Amino acid sequence: MLPFEEWMTKVEEHVQAHSRPLVGLCYAQSLDGCITDRPGAPLSLSGPQSRQLTHRLRASFDGILAGIGTLLADDPELTVRLVAGRQPQPIILDSTLRTPLEARLLRGDRQAPRPWIAAADPLDPARATRLKAAGAHLLPLPSGPNGLDLARLLDLLPAMGIHSLMVEGGAQVITSFLSQDLADFAVITLAPCFLGGLSVITPGGLAVGAGRVGYPQLHQAGCQAIGRDWIVWGRLK
Repeated sequence: MLPFEEWMTKVEEHVQAHSRPLVGLCYAQSLDGCITDRPGAPLSLSGPQSRQLTHRLRASFDGILAGIGTLLADDPELTVRLVAGRQPQPIILDSTLRTPLEARLLRGDRQAPRPWIAAADPLDPARATRLKAAGAHLLPLPSGPNGLDLARLLDLLPAMGIHSLMVEGGAQVITSFLSQDLADFAVITLAPCFLGGLSVITPGGLAVGAGRVGYPQLHQAGCQAIGRDWIVWGRLK
């Protein structure tokens, strides 16, 4: 068991202390900090062993979150498939309810729960009706110049049974959690390649100033080779 997996056993302590879920940023990137070679084009960076680790991580979280950009580009299942384990609750950040009805999260005979979709309040009535009919549960949230109110979302989740949350992406979502200091730790798969593509952090997204006094840093950090990849982890401060 890797050290970051041992942290999962402290979920309840975290919730009691902070009244919010334990939040982990878990994603893969290239050596030059890219998550894909071009926007809107899915690219698998992880090797077989680190992909299996990702599914082990998914099974240890109550919920798994991705943005609408990731859903439209990748059409992900957000399920545990490569290992035995429970299925996390999928949560999509989708301000304007663009989630397509043909998305795999809404299609067919799924073992995993139907998605919860966080959207800007007020909701578009027609789109909301269609998504509810397809099995989605909608979470109206306040929104501002930086998008949906993620702090409010985290406040709501424990009462809904979500005490730990895995954030998989994409770039805007990861940047938002980092810039608002809403993530507790990160687990990053480092693939041994260079892409020169889309950075995992949006330009200017972590600028110091306007309330920020420093850049996010990993503490108690560690790393380990898994197959051809490296896994880097640590607490976020």
